[in-house]
Amino acid sequence: MKKLSLNAVKVIALCVIAFCMAIAGFLFREHRTFKETVVVSEGCTEVKKLSDYSDAIKPGSVNDCNVYIYDSGVEGGTFLIIGGSHPEEPTGPMVAQLLAENLKVTKGKVFIITRANNSASTITRIGEAYPRFYTLETNYGTRTWRMGQRHAAELDSWPDPEVYIHYPSTQNLANVDIRNLNRNWPGKEDGLLSERTAFAIMELIRNEGVDYTLDYHEAELEYSVENTLVAHDRGFDVASMVSMTLTAETFDVPIGMEFSPAALRGLSHRDIGDHSNAASFLVEVAEPMLDRIRGVTDEKLLMEGKDIFVIKAGEHGLLYAPMDENGWPIEKRVARHVATTTRLIEMYSMMHPDQEILVEGIPTYQELLTNLGAYYRNPAAVDSSRVYFD
Repeated sequence: MKKLSLNAVKVIALCVIAFCMAIAGFLFREHRTFKETVVVSEGCTEVKKLSDYSDAIKPGSVNDCNVYIYDSGVEGGTFLIIGGSHPEEPTGPMVAQLLAENLKVTKGKVFIITRANNSASTITRIGEAYPRFYTLETNYGTRTWRMGQRHAAELDSWPDPEVYIHYPSTQNLANVDIRNLNRNWPGKEDGLLSERTAFAIMELIRNEGVDYTLDYHEAELEYSVENTLVAHDRGFDVASMVSMTLTAETFDVPIGMEFSPAALRGLSHRDIGDHSNAASFLVEVAEPMLDRIRGVTDEKLLMEGKDIFVIKAGEHGLLYAPMDENGWPIEKRVARHVATTTRLIEMYSMMHPDQEILVEGIPTYQELLTNLGAYYRNPAAVDSSRVYFD
């Protein structure tokens, strides 16, 4: 058999490398440019862009996200829902989109951001083998979302500093957290991307007179702040009532309540409240795929929340949330956040009657556990004016 020459081997190697680079480039572009469908409910009265609130975000830029507005026309409170701060935590955008597609406000006003740090949803965590997309079966077909990471993409925010000095506290944080939206509140008008994004959302809060905010998150079961509602000083009373009533009446796993630590800066539950008149809340739910001791990292784990290695860690007392063969499926995680949102509105309105908000159309905890996909709307079945893309 005739041996290949060295030049032939080099040519073949270059062709293989070029082919692999082309495939990688195609997959990267497909993920980065993928648009998620949002079919707003008939209760949506207006859709703005984040750039409408501040010049810190350029129109049409990667973090110029949609702001969905539900204005009853009846004087009452104003509530901001923030999804997608950390796109590797899928319940954030999923819950925000579900609410955007079902909500009707009969008193007061609600704002919904489904992809607060959109840049972070255009790339997954390097070296973690995350799936690029995740899907849910609905009554009309398959709904698809982009998987992301905690930090804005380096393509959109570069370079990271040697040390991230939080503004305005001057607290020193990890350099990569300059791209972590939930370490950048209250933002900086002339900062890097996540700082400017936080600043623009703060401008929305201040200019629209938002009374309270809720930021959706998920956490690994190894993390102590788990299945918890974290509250700013102005929200302690409301958060306590939400925690007690949901634990007593609705959830099989209790939802705790924690005070926002005054010494930790950049977090939404602390700095939104400190730099506006709004009471700020953040809610966490368990997500086994984030645990370092997990097994195969794929869409199945992300959506079903089942992992034998995380179960074993629980048997050794290494977790802060219960974990068994039932896992933490996406239906349960979404249902908990939706139920927490509904109860927060109820309790805040009860304890602050001058800022009352009345809503309809939000599915119950049990309805979501039974058939989550039924509450995402078919874009082909509505007028195109109700279809938006994140």
